[in-house]
Amino acid sequence: MGAFGLIRRHPLSILGTMRGPFGSSSRGASASRTVRHLVLALGFCALAASAVFAQRIWTGGGRFYREPPKWVKEADFDGTFLYCRGFYTPVTREAGGQGWSTDYPGADNNFSVRLAELTRVQVKLNENRQPNFGVVSLTDPLLFKCPLLFMEDVGTAEFSEAEVQALRAYFLKGGFLWVDDFWGSFAWDRWSQQIGRVLSPAEFPIVDLPLTHPIMHTLYDVREYLQVSSIQFWYSNGGAISERGADSAQVHYRGIQDSSGRLMVFMTHNTDVADTWEREGESREYFDLFSPRGYAIGVNAVIYALTH
Repeated sequence: MGAFGLIRRHPLSILGTMRGPFGSSSRGASASRTVRHLVLALGFCALAASAVFAQRIWTGGGRFYREPPKWVKEADFDGTFLYCRGFYTPVTREAGGQGWSTDYPGADNNFSVRLAELTRVQVKLNENRQPNFGVVSLTDPLLFKCPLLFMEDVGTAEFSEAEVQALRAYFLKGGFLWVDDFWGSFAWDRWSQQIGRVLSPAEFPIVDLPLTHPIMHTLYDVREYLQVSSIQFWYSNGGAISERGADSAQVHYRGIQDSSGRLMVFMTHNTDVADTWEREGESREYFDLFSPRGYAIGVNAVIYALTH
């Protein structure tokens, strides 16, 4: 099970119960802590391991390997936080990617566990007291119950016209999308073309996000743009972190905002933040180098989405 195999809830917190963005209420306060504090908090969680009421950290292989999508259901939405992963049909392939299911479901599980520990966000649990994450089709009406949508390997996506219309409505009604783990100029060009079909760049341009942007400081002070490769690439290439060599050497944190300045789309390009969640229990060195910073970005993004 590894050093981070069993954990329990931890009192480091800022938020109470969070509701969805479409007509529900939320309450809470913003704060900021350094990533060093997050390292200490995650270490405390490991030391406080308990076999009772514990949510499990996935550590590779086993029952989580290549699982089919667990589709969201109406009953999943009860005011608690559900990790919603967007489903799409890939039309091309990228090295190291698996389309919509990249890092699924380990990243979904582990991030949900840590979010429950590090905040007071009430995470949706199943009957076994494990995180009840789900996959949602972009044309499913239940998409509008997801306060935040995660998607990966989006350089392989091509949206149908129905998906374009559904995503546009989702964003304009208050939805938030985070896309991660897509690398190089080819993937960026395909993704920017697809999201441009959803949100016209003339009205909603893509902008680079400065380190001073509120999403970098909703709870943790993120003071650098984290670039991290998948753990497999990192192992195989002597600790290198640019998966496409010179074509992905520059990490980009970009966004699309609505007319009031609310971030609707958060894009972390030339980096694999989600692997710092999925693989946290497989290598202590990889964890120490990347996971606290990856969780800091993730927690900040969720709290930003829930409070804007």
